[in-house]
Amino acid sequence: MTQYGAIKVFEHKRIRSSWDAETETWYYSIVDVVGILTDQPDARHASNYWKVLKNRLAREGCELVTNCNQLKMPGADGKLYKTDVAGGPS
Repeated sequence: MTQYGAIKVFEHKRIRSSWDAETETWYYSIVDVVGILTDQPDARHASNYWKVLKNRLAREGCELVTNCNQLKMPGADGKLYKTDVAGGPS
């Protein structure tokens, strides 16, 4: 899988993303999107929000959460960390 990291901006906030050339698909960090949509003050709060939401959805039997892909994306410190991602059309 060939990936090209990029930062997308939505309402002046960053969304980490990665391009998969094989499937011609962009992948976006779910934590970043959830943080923006729920107006979280920082990445830690967004991560905690997503963790709680993901556990609730999994208990309810939501298959989207159990089939969530993970990719390594840069954190605030510049190191690569696995994070849940969602893919969409380019």
